[in-house]
This record gives sequence, structure tokens and C-alpha cells, in this order.
Amino acid sequence: MMPIMYKDGRLWAALCLMGALSAGAGHVWHGAPTMRAYTLLRVICSAVFWASCRQQSCQPIAGHSSLGSLEQEGDVTLGGLFSLHDSVREPDLTFGSRPAPTSCSGFNFRTFRWMQTMIFAIEEINRQGHLLPNLTLGYKIYDSCSTTFQALRAAMALVNGRGPGEEAASCSSAVPVVIGDGGSTLSLVVARFLGILRLPQVSYFSSCACLSNKKEFPAFLRTMPSDLFQVDALALLVRHSGWTWVGTVAGDDDYGRQGIQIFNQQVGRQGACVAFLEVIPKNHAAERMSSIVRRIRLSGVRVVLLFALEQDAGALFQEVLRQNLTGIQWLASEAWVTASVLAAPHFHPILQGSVGFAIRRADLPGLKPFLLRLHPSMAPSDPFVLEFWEKTFGCTFQGTPGQSRCTGSEQLANVTNIYADVTQLRISYNVYKAVYAIAHSLRSMLQCEPGGAPFSGGSCPHVSNIQPWQLLHYMKQVEFTNEFGETTKFDANGDAVATYDLINWQLTGDGAVRFATVGRFDGTLSPSKKLTIDDQAIVWNGNRKQIPRSVCSDSCPPGTRKAIKPRLPVCCFDCVVCTAGEVSNQTDAIECERCQPEFWSNQGRDACVPKQLDYLSFQDAMGGTLLATALLGACSTAAVALVFARYRNTPVVRANNSELSFLILCSLALCFLCALAFLGRPSAWSCRLRHTAFGIAFVLCISCILGKTVVVLMAFRATLPGSRVMRWFGPVQQRASIFLCTLVQVLICGLWLGLAPPSPRRLLARESAHILLLCDVGSSLAFSLVLGYIGLLACLCFLLAFLARKLPDNFNEAKFITFSMLIFCAVWVAFVPAYVSSPGKYSTATEIFAILASSFGLLVCLFFPKCYIILLKPEKNNRKNMMTKLTSGKQY
Repeated sequence: MMPIMYKDGRLWAALCLMGALSAGAGHVWHGAPTMRAYTLLRVICSAVFWASCRQQSCQPIAGHSSLGSLEQEGDVTLGGLFSLHDSVREPDLTFGSRPAPTSCSGFNFRTFRWMQTMIFAIEEINRQGHLLPNLTLGYKIYDSCSTTFQALRAAMALVNGRGPGEEAASCSSAVPVVIGDGGSTLSLVVARFLGILRLPQVSYFSSCACLSNKKEFPAFLRTMPSDLFQVDALALLVRHSGWTWVGTVAGDDDYGRQGIQIFNQQVGRQGACVAFLEVIPKNHAAERMSSIVRRIRLSGVRVVLLFALEQDAGALFQEVLRQNLTGIQWLASEAWVTASVLAAPHFHPILQGSVGFAIRRADLPGLKPFLLRLHPSMAPSDPFVLEFWEKTFGCTFQGTPGQSRCTGSEQLANVTNIYADVTQLRISYNVYKAVYAIAHSLRSMLQCEPGGAPFSGGSCPHVSNIQPWQLLHYMKQVEFTNEFGETTKFDANGDAVATYDLINWQLTGDGAVRFATVGRFDGTLSPSKKLTIDDQAIVWNGNRKQIPRSVCSDSCPPGTRKAIKPRLPVCCFDCVVCTAGEVSNQTDAIECERCQPEFWSNQGRDACVPKQLDYLSFQDAMGGTLLATALLGACSTAAVALVFARYRNTPVVRANNSELSFLILCSLALCFLCALAFLGRPSAWSCRLRHTAFGIAFVLCISCILGKTVVVLMAFRATLPGSRVMRWFGPVQQRASIFLCTLVQVLICGLWLGLAPPSPRRLLARESAHILLLCDVGSSLAFSLVLGYIGLLACLCFLLAFLARKLPDNFNEAKFITFSMLIFCAVWVAFVPAYVSSPGKYSTATEIFAILASSFGLLVCLFFPKCYIILLKPEKNNRKNMMTKLTSGKQY
């Protein structure tokens, strides 16, 4: 419904204006018209509106007289919009008769104090006179009843400024500026209308960030900081407290929805998560309210931000009390953080310890006596005072049955309520600053000098005909410091300087709530200095001094990383221990970092430490065992040599070619001792020594055994008549053959050392905690030739021994040589795959084991039977016993 209609062609101007407002609303919420189309529509409508007004007189239809207004004449009249009631009683629209006058319900004492503060500031300026000499301010105030329809209707009444049936002399606005409205939703509607007329609007309580858009709201200013700053302060508080799992509840209006949307985006950029977003319906439906509280309970959050107006917050907390939901740390938006009605004793169990940001407060001298001056006798000029009196004292002037009659003798000073409470003058202080900002703007306008004005032709505004757009220019430039030391000015978006107090609800000894200031936010400072908090002064919910924890998952300590849970917010995760070789040295690491190749993760997986050097050392259990075995083999060889030296003239020793036997024992001792070169940290000399010494020692040993086998075999062949073979196998020939066989290996090793010698090498395995110190053979071909040559001699020796296995047992050792070569070949055949497949130092151990096993095989098979006869069976150690088998062998 449109409260202003126009005669004749004026109807088109009104309809055009309504279309512009609707288009603007569609642009914000539905994105239908573009900003450019909306701006063009506003310009056209404004032109149509004023052009039609210049052609004909304006006349409002009957109906706006039902709006209660409080007014005082002055040279300049300030308009005011205050939501003195919480709702409107909707009349029955039959469309057959004139609608009944609009009536509102739910008297709001807090807003009534704000309105009285506006009057107080105006009268203070008029009384002092130094700010606006020879100029008196008046006012005209309407009740917007907390509804957009009523707010727009009141704004139009302020602009029109005439009663029903009266024609205006011109269409110039009755007021050059409007103070109000309170709620952001109301201000959005009013600001669209006043913006078309370029009539300045100064809000004292609208904080929606959307109102900072000067393209949509060119005439909107406010002494209330934008929600962008409040949300910034709340997000910094969340980060400071370490909360990463936060619930959010918003009122179903522009203030709540946009504020909570910005908050959710802000904390998301900080790494926190919003567990849920619930909206409180304006009708406070019981089922919906119950569902919101159940959602809070099931979410597991311990911190909930309630971004809503005082009425919506009260409805939610009533349901919280009903469901006995406790243990929640409530974060309050500015709209209810100092609401006295919510500080009632029955809310203490759930709201004690609540924190939130409130705009700065001030003590206005003389305000309380001014508030207490009200009396029913002021009713003819104040349509609101009678209702205020009735609601304050619970009586009626009409003598309603069941209620006491108001006498007018009641004393306001004896009543304690939110109206007379001047301890938390925050919004009231905003109203006060708004009035003084307008007054300072008027002062600047009055000080204008002809020719120096910012308008066309350099003309100055005339006080008797102030145009709203002229005053708007001066208001955008205003800057002053009041008696409280605070500077008031508007930035390019029309926003005031953002400063907040951090409020904490603390219970006093007498059970009352004290709104303690425990911190401060200053939006003009750098991000690191914006928020200051006295943590020791805060008392959290549950009367605790420790900051409550609210996390979906506990922080992952160093040494672990976060693993996001499927289908859950990023704040809900598991902590996974870093794999070996990776570390994380910070809390809540997203991923583990791999250590450098020469480093490995420690046991806690939070630091990289140098990898341990891994080689076959003497201190290892395996290295010690192999060392002991090698020394045992060398000592055993030495013992056998001593036995043979002691009994070198006995038949057993002499029958087995004692010279070759001693040479074999020496080579075996070298084989045992060369195993020691494989132990310890690899170095250049040890790597070169181990393979060459091993190869030469074994070739020397096998050459001697081969020589002995050939001599034994040829000795029996030489017994045939006419055989002269043995002259080719005498001692000189035996030594020469051994020397030549060994020389081949020496030449191979010499070329190996000269061309590609073995050298120490560090093996940096990525998946190992050790650096393997190995000996690189240098040339695989040379290493293969060394082993292949030993294998060739061993196979040849084994073949010859196998052919001589039937010779007499007591005289020769062909069978023992066969067994020894069989063991030797079996060990080294098994060595090849074992060596290739053994990792790290175990390949070295495998090589040592093969050396020791084959050496012990030769020692045991070749010399232990003889030692047995020499030491334990001396009666068999004679020539007769040696010849017995020889004779039987010949007969055979």
C-alpha cells in the first residue's frame, strides 16, 4: 500500500517511485535488474516526481494522520524514525470501507529512551546556543513500529510534512534530514526512498554492511559502525581463542543474514569451520525454535555466535532454557550484547560468561533527569507518553477492569527499568552523535561565504530554504571532536569510525549481571593491533577462567598430519603419523615433509636427524661372531700346522707331501684372516685389500690342492711298467705349477686395481633409516673373473680328485679332497644368489660366511683325519699301516 497518492498525473509519479523501490529490492535479493537499470530508473522517477510537483500541488490521501508523531517547531526541523513498538496490528482489509487506523503493539522502553535522547540533544544545542547561534532546531518524530511498511510510510510523512486535506505550497521536503531508522531492514527501505530525493539519512543503529554501497544508498550515513568491522572483531576473537568449530545462528532480517554470512566467510579464511547456520524466524514458531536448539545440542560445538536482534535472541534463549541446554559459550552480536532484558536472573545459567562487542559508551550529563521529567500531563504534545506511563507502572488511564488506574502521581525515579538505566549508553550515544553531526553540518553551511560555496554559481544555501542535497554535501564533510574526546566523521561509504568494547557478562556478588569491558577493537589500526584483550579479566561460561575449547578434532601434534574425513568440514580430521622418513614440526600440519637423502625422521617424526651409518662393524653381534669364527679358523690352522711341524717325520705327514701341506695351511690361514678385511668401516685400502687378498689366497690354496691331487693321481699311474710320468711332477714342477696358477690371479687382481679398483660407496636408500657403507667392486668383470678363476680351479681339482677316489685309503687323500672340493663348490654356488639378494651389510656377511665355510671345509676335510691319526691313533702312524692298503690296492 502506498500512503501518498497524487492528483491527476501524480499517480504516475507515485507508481514510478514504487517501481524503483521494488526494483532495488529485487536487485539486492534476486539479482533481477542490473545496477545500471536500477540507477536509471531512480533518476527517471526522481525527475518525474519533482516535475509533476512543480506543475501541480501535492496532496496526501487521508490515512497518514493515524501515524503518531511527536514534534516541536524550529527554524530547521529534524526528522526522526524510532521503532517504539515491536509489531503492527494488521487491520482487516475488506476493500469496502476505509481501513482502520494503524496501531502498534509491544512497547519498547529501550527505543523510547533513544528517542528521548534525540530530543535531549536538540534541546541541549538550542539551550547552549554557541553551536548554532540565532538558529533553533525542531523535530518531528514518527514510530516505525519495527515494520518496513510502517517505516516507509513514516518516511513519506516526514517528506510530505502536511496533514490530510492540506495542499503543499511546493514539493520540497518538510525536513532536510532524517535520523533513523534503527534496524537495518527498516533503514534499507527508507534509504532507497530518501536516496532518490538525495535527502540525508543518519542511522544510529543500522549496521548492515550492505548499506555502505553508495551507488544504492547515496544519502545514507550512520554513526553506527558497519557490521564488516564487528564481524572482523568477532573473527579475530575466534582466532585469538583458538576456536575452530563454531555454530552460528542469525535473525531472519538483513542485519542477521548478512552479518552471519560475512562472519562465516571470514572465519573460513582463518581456517575455522562453521558447524551449522540456523535462522530464527520472525514469528518465533515453537517447532522451528526447538529444532534450532536440538541442532546446537547435536553438533557438539561449545561456542555459538548469535547474530540477531534483542527480540529474536530472547525467543531463542527461552527455548534454550526449556530444553536445559547448558555449557555453551555464547558470542553476542552488538544488537543484544548489552540488552538488560536478557540479563534477567532466569537467563544467568546459560548466558553467564557471554562475550561480544559493543559500540563505545558514554555518560551524558543531564540525561537521566531529562528522562525522568516525563509526566502524563505532557500527553497533548506527546502521543507516546501515556502508553509509556501505563507500561511502566502497569496501570491504565481508561480504567480497564482488572488493572489499577493511573493517577499521574507515580514517580519514575522509584522505578528501575531499562528506560532510566543510563549505565550503558551506547545506542543512545549514537543518537546523540547523530544530532550533533547534523548541527555541525548546519554550522558549516551557515558559515558559507557567497562566491565560495561548492554549489553552482558559488551561491550559499539559505537557512529558510535548506535543500536536502545541500545539507548532504556538508554532512559528508563534517568532522568534529565532542566533549568526550571522540572524533565523529563519515568515511567515503558514510560509515563512522569503528571502535568497539569487548563486553563480558559477569555476575556480581548480589547476583546481578555486570557488563565488564575486557578488551577493545579499533578498526583504524593495523590487523595485528586491532584487537586487545585482557584474558585474565574474562570469566567464561560456567564461571571458568580458562578459555573453553571448541574443536571438531583436536589439533594434530608435531609428527603427524591432518587427514580430512570424507563428507565433513575441513576442521574435522584424523591425525595420521608421518611415515618413516617424513616429518612435521608444526601443529596441524597439512602434509609431512620428506627428509633430505642423508637424513631420517626421529622417533617422534618431528625432526630430521642424520642417518645412521650401516656397515658390518666389529661391535655388531653378527660382526663379532664372524670375527670370532675367523680367528678360530686361523688359530685352528695354526694348531694343525704346529702338529704337522711336530710330527713332520712321521709316515702320515711324509706320505702327504709335507711341503704342499704346509703351503696349503699357510694359504688357509690367509683365507681366514682376509675375512677380517671385510669387517669394519669400508675405506679405500680395505676395499682394495678384501677382494684381492681373498682371490689370491684362495687361488694359492686351490692350486696347492690341485697340485697334490695331480701328484697322487700320477704317482699311481707311474707304477705301471715303463712309465716315466713322475719326472714331470717332481717338486720343482709342482712349485712352478702352483706359482703359474697363482700368477694368473695376481695379474687379474693387478689389472683390476690398476684400471677400476674397488672403492667405498655410500648407498642412500630413500626408504631406509641407514646410510649403507659398501665397497663398490669397481669392475664387475674383474670381480667375475676372480671368482670364475677360483671356480675353474676348484672344478678341475674336484674332477681329478673324483677320478682318484678308488686309490688306497691309507696312503692318499683323494676322497678327502673330493669331499672338500664338493663342499667348496657347493658353498660358492650357493653364495652367488645369496650375495645378490642380501641387502646392505648382509651381502658382506654372506661373502664372509662363504669364505669361512669353504675354508673350514678344506681344513676339516684335508687335515683333521690326519690329526686324528697323529694324535689319537699313533699306532697307525707307521710305514707298515701305510703299505697295507697299498698292497691290497695293487691286488685289486
